[in-house]
Amino acid sequence: MKNPLSSTHEALSGASHLSDQLLNGADKAMSNTRALANDTLDRAEDKVRNLRGSIDPLVDKLASQAQKLARQSLDMASEASERAQRSMHRYADATTRYVANEPVKSVLIAAAVGAAVALLVASLRHRDGH
Repeated sequence: MKNPLSSTHEALSGASHLSDQLLNGADKAMSNTRALANDTLDRAEDKVRNLRGSIDPLVDKLASQAQKLARQSLDMASEASERAQRSMHRYADATTRYVANEPVKSVLIAAAVGAAVALLVASLRHRDGH
């Protein structure tokens, strides 16, 4: 039989590692999205500058508004990503505290979840076999 404290430490370490991976993935996705959006906006701005000499003032105004809306959308997406990261940190911290405060319950919950997943996988395999 495994030591409950060892299992708790493993569960805590696994939860921490998983939350770190999720946060790193979210950071990379946000950075890549921001870089792509900025690059696209810069190219659009360059094209607008090149065409300004022949653009009607109304079209120029519309292009400016479109750029403004694109930047606002990018800012909103960035803020949403930051809120999601803060939430993920809070959930990871809450999970870590719960595992530290309730090691036996945590191990039992982990075992129950593992059993449920195993039953689900077995059920799906059984169904695919027929």
